[in-house]
Amino acid sequence: MVEIPSKVKGAHFNLYKLEQQLEPMGYMIGGNWDYDHGYFDYKMDAENKGYHFLRIPFKAIDGQLDSRNCTVECGNPFILSHIYQIGLDDHAYTSNFTASFDQFSEPVDKDGMVPDEYVVAGKALVQELELNLLPD
Repeated sequence: MVEIPSKVKGAHFNLYKLEQQLEPMGYMIGGNWDYDHGYFDYKMDAENKGYHFLRIPFKAIDGQLDSRNCTVECGNPFILSHIYQIGLDDHAYTSNFTASFDQFSEPVDKDGMVPDEYVVAGKALVQELELNLLPD
């Protein structure tokens, strides 16, 4: 994980309006949100053995994330690399029940090293984010 300092850290937004601004730019709310916090993810790349995301964390400061009038505060953006195994997971145990939920190999590294090219690209994405979200 590599943090990228940004002026969006600490900025407050209406979550619904923020989502409307970020979706056309390629950001999506990540699947691991809760009622009080979550992440906007920008998929930078998906290699044959991993993927890299620019992630914008946010937390609810007024309301819950599932309400239309929720206000959120953004955290510091960071790049997340996830490297996974190619092939079968020799240590996996599956039954008919668990196979429907756990179909994938365990990651080799949930927080892999971020190559320099993604740090450069992440900084450019953060600059674009600041230009689109923050007043002059």
